[in-house]
Amino acid sequence: MINNVTLVGRLTKDVELKHLQNQNKTAYAQITLAVARDKKNKNGERVSDFISCISFGKTAENLAQWGQKGALIGVTGRIQTRNYENQQGQRVYVTEVVVASFYLLESKNKNQGQNQQGQPNSQNQGGYNGQQNQGNYNGNYNQGSSQNSGYFDPSMISDDDLPF
Repeated sequence: MINNVTLVGRLTKDVELKHLQNQNKTAYAQITLAVARDKKNKNGERVSDFISCISFGKTAENLAQWGQKGALIGVTGRIQTRNYENQQGQRVYVTEVVVASFYLLESKNKNQGQNQQGQPNSQNQGGYNGQQNQGNYNGNYNQGSSQNSGYFDPSMISDDDLPF
């Protein structure tokens, strides 16, 4: 069976780290990604889907550290369906994406570095291009520190470099 999901969207709010009430106090983070649809609606407006995602462990910790409202991220994972009984005794079904890895797709400061007119600041100090995979960062991440060692400027990519 195949159950793979890849999404690219913007975080709808800052990521908040929580912990399960189990023996290990496992870290988790629930996020919502706003993912724009390919086609416009009848009024010519873009429509977005708001997709619930959840991550656990080191992935959740890293997502909470780097994920801010409005950040453009890519997520890979799988779809999961679960259910529970709410306080009114009704069965509630939830479908969500369980995040296996995430990728920051623009510099951390790009989203914050807008001046009053909405134009990018001329100071691009870069941001973390974190590739997170199964709780371990690829690249130059030092597990013992929170230093930002990888930099990525999306403006350096030309349309000719894209595979689509």
